[in-house]
Amino acid sequence: MAAPIYWRDKRILFKLESTYGDDATPTGGANAIRGSDVTFKPMEGQDQDRDLEQPGMSANGTIPTDIHAKLALTVDLSASGVAGTPPAWGPLLRACAVAETITPGTSVEYTPIVDGQESGTVHISIGGTRYAMLGTRGTAEFMLDAQATPKIKFDLTGLFTQPADTAPPAVDLASWTEPLLVSHNNTPVFTIGGTSLVMKTAKLALGNKVEPRFLVGSERVLITDKSELFETTVEAQPLAGFNPFQMAMNMVQPAVVLTHGTEAGKIATLNLPTAQMQRPGLSQSQGIKEWPLRLVPRAAALNSQWSLTLT
Repeated sequence: MAAPIYWRDKRILFKLESTYGDDATPTGGANAIRGSDVTFKPMEGQDQDRDLEQPGMSANGTIPTDIHAKLALTVDLSASGVAGTPPAWGPLLRACAVAETITPGTSVEYTPIVDGQESGTVHISIGGTRYAMLGTRGTAEFMLDAQATPKIKFDLTGLFTQPADTAPPAVDLASWTEPLLVSHNNTPVFTIGGTSLVMKTAKLALGNKVEPRFLVGSERVLITDKSELFETTVEAQPLAGFNPFQMAMNMVQPAVVLTHGTEAGKIATLNLPTAQMQRPGLSQSQGIKEWPLRLVPRAAALNSQWSLTLT
């Protein structure tokens, strides 16, 4: 009898592809991912019923169609520690229709794109069985909650390949830096429309529409649309200083700025230049009145609805 295979005994590798759908052959030394909350669905799709007319009463069986794989995981939103050096999670974000712009020694900036979308190869080794996803693309959420470490949640979809038994790779996770707690000291800036607010939670969802498309002559995973949404919960304050109700009624599009980190090489700034205020709500926590706010990032110019800059 074979020994049990332990779920925690896994290695996840990711590398951007030079040609869509061609295995980029990621290695444990250069492309290992340090993630948490991993969910892997190796063979998603549909089952086409046969509906055969035959004697008697029994199941007809099915034919698998639209076969693809899905991977969800969360990584730490932490900069590389060196200004101008991309973080270890950069390739994952680039596979979510995001461009990476490097200014050597100064900054790395991430912005949304429509054209020139990249794709990647995922290798997942669990107990000596390797699963591979090709042509992988996805969507992501940036999550910054007070008194927690900042996170990026990725939901990835890729082309299915048959798994195979193979020796698990040795992995090097040295490029993954430790995160900074979201706090008063570590997160010096949070403003909406230039007004500083006391923030409890903040989340930017990229809202990519990821479509597996399997036709004759082409099988691809495509990002066909986007619908970003920024959600935050802040402490309420007198309306004379900040009035989200009036902003929502007047369809005001204030800028949102969130800066996390204070040391060079460890600073991440999320910027939404024009984010339309939606109808606010009311809530309470620890007996304190709060406003749950929703803002829709708008593109004043092409691909300008948000940016994440590491300095």
